[in-house]
Amino acid sequence: MNADQAKFLTDYFANLLETESKTTAKVIAAVPDNKRDYKPDDKSRSAWDLATHLALGDIWFIDSIINGAYKFDADAEKQQVAKFKSVSDLVEHYNREFPLKLKALRALPPENLTNVVDFFGVFQSPKAGHLGFANNHSIHHRGQLASYLRSMGSKVPSIYGGSADEPMA
Repeated sequence: MNADQAKFLTDYFANLLETESKTTAKVIAAVPDNKRDYKPDDKSRSAWDLATHLALGDIWFIDSIINGAYKFDADAEKQQVAKFKSVSDLVEHYNREFPLKLKALRALPPENLTNVVDFFGVFQSPKAGHLGFANNHSIHHRGQLASYLRSMGSKVPSIYGGSADEPMA
């Protein structure tokens, strides 16, 4: 991948991620604070675990790509999650921090976007190539969380089309 290709791919995915983040924020915001511990099965994550993983994971992925290295600190994540007292706190954090990461990503020089990054020994690709994986990760967990909403007594927002609770405009 050359610098022009990497820049094109990054711009494409940054625009896509920006659009997707609005939907992600709606899904997270639909989690009722009094049902954060809901999980459909003992093997499942709780709604709160999924919501925080989704919000913080989106930010972490872009930050990791910018920095050219994936580093996960479970204790630091637990400390950050503990700061969120409500779903609205989490949504506010996501809506503030994720656009800042996208702005920093877009500002990277095209040559930097061709730097190969290792994802925990599983695969290596140029930075720009990791953005599709980041998007897929987000969509995967957003889908899991959205499937919890109606069972928790919440409304399912429009995602890729209207829902029974939020028809298309």
